[in-house]
Amino acid sequence: MKKWREMSYYDRISWRIRGLWAVLALMLVYMVVISELGGGDSRSMTCLADTVSRVLFFGGMIWVIFRIMRNRKLLRNRALMASEMCRELDERNRYLHDKSGGAVMDILLLALLFTTVTTALFNMAAFYTAFAVLLLAVALKAGAYLLYSRLGAGE
Repeated sequence: MKKWREMSYYDRISWRIRGLWAVLALMLVYMVVISELGGGDSRSMTCLADTVSRVLFFGGMIWVIFRIMRNRKLLRNRALMASEMCRELDERNRYLHDKSGGAVMDILLLALLFTTVTTALFNMAAFYTAFAVLLLAVALKAGAYLLYSRLGAGE
């Protein structure tokens, strides 16, 4: 198989779509496993935990479906795909992403999302800890992104 960098942009989009379908399937499996384990008992969950777990999980599911549809639209429209490729390959956007944590921070945020949802369904003390860490990570990423975007705009 070709390396990721050597692939055409069309092939990259195709692989992204496959990956997003896999993520959606894993989310559905996760939902079934959690319900089989008895998670999400409304008698032991606080209102905040219930709301946050629903927003994160179903919001994430809607986001994945939106990204699948968006990427499929890119494959059908060559002009849109070319403009998206220019945006993705733009040095400033890549710089901002890297300086605000890059792929490592993105993976950490995804792990924190699943941790927060899972703990909300089983243990309130763990949920509040995971939720606080998630909010801190989001604030750090957003703060770094804004800081570096302001610094780059002033040059």
